[in-house]
Amino acid sequence: MDTIINTVETIQIDQQVIRRAGEIIRQGGLVAFPTETVYGLGADALQPQAAKKIYAAKGRPSDNPLIIHVAQWPAVERIARRVPESARLLAEKFWPGPLTMILPKAECVPYETTGGLDTAAVRMPDHPVALALIAAAGGYVAAPSANVSGRPSPTRAEHVKEDLEGRIDMILDGGPVGIGLESTIVDLSGEIPMILRPGAISQEMLAQVIGKVEMDQGLLEEHTDLRPKAPGMKYRHYAPKAKLIVVDGQSEQVIEKINALVAQMEPSKAGIICTEETLNQYPHGVVKSLGTREDEESIARNLYNILREFDQSEVEVIYSEAFQTPKMGQAIMNRLLKAAGHQKMIL
Repeated sequence: MDTIINTVETIQIDQQVIRRAGEIIRQGGLVAFPTETVYGLGADALQPQAAKKIYAAKGRPSDNPLIIHVAQWPAVERIARRVPESARLLAEKFWPGPLTMILPKAECVPYETTGGLDTAAVRMPDHPVALALIAAAGGYVAAPSANVSGRPSPTRAEHVKEDLEGRIDMILDGGPVGIGLESTIVDLSGEIPMILRPGAISQEMLAQVIGKVEMDQGLLEEHTDLRPKAPGMKYRHYAPKAKLIVVDGQSEQVIEKINALVAQMEPSKAGIICTEETLNQYPHGVVKSLGTREDEESIARNLYNILREFDQSEVEVIYSEAFQTPKMGQAIMNRLLKAAGHQKMIL
């Protein structure tokens, strides 16, 4: 398959390109597109065979649910069997934006899209290209991240090309994304709202709108036998080719420990993920900074790109500092630990 790559300016969107991309999705094809979080791999969410194509292109386990992207609120009422008031309140506050809500699915949503579950994950992205594509494609676009399953999520079109060229019909290149981590997922299908994946919309932000919101207790643990209710809950994700180990503790101890571990290796085989504050304290190894801890959004935005950069090097092991930042720290640590297969060294 020849993959068409089109550059799309977000300020002045080429409607002809969008119409062609929408037609591909309507016909059951696959189109990668930018959102404010990461690049998504889109297919018609209401076509079972189209959803199957996503799993095949990514090498994704078929029990890992897909998120349905919509461009208008009425679309939610068609694909959800029941829409609680909490969903309406959250949509008013955070949509379009990086929040996915899990709701009881309507009959029109195939099980191929939901990973066999009776619930559907839904969100409205905050990106003009994504919203235009969803409308052109019929209003319901299932879209996980546009990467080979298990790899770091794509934050640039070239990441998508690297993983999926020849496997999908089209890539819409809208430039680098803004947030760089996937959306927060909150399950509204039960009695108490439950966060299944942390993101830019925090537990505190949700609670301010709808009251009590709990955090899934398994978020920072490795799941081996559960049936995932949301993307990223069961399988190893976001992983670089090298072994990744997260080192957590007081900053001075972490630096000392990482340097001691790296000293036992060939410098070119050891990678280090740090911040601007500690960059100069690592004399050996392949050292990459995610940015400053005072700008945690930049750390989130740079994480996947840094993991992919390591894939272009000879490193065999990557040691990463931990990130306990106030707003995005939980989301950053969730992605790091998933990428590391929950290999964590606590000092």
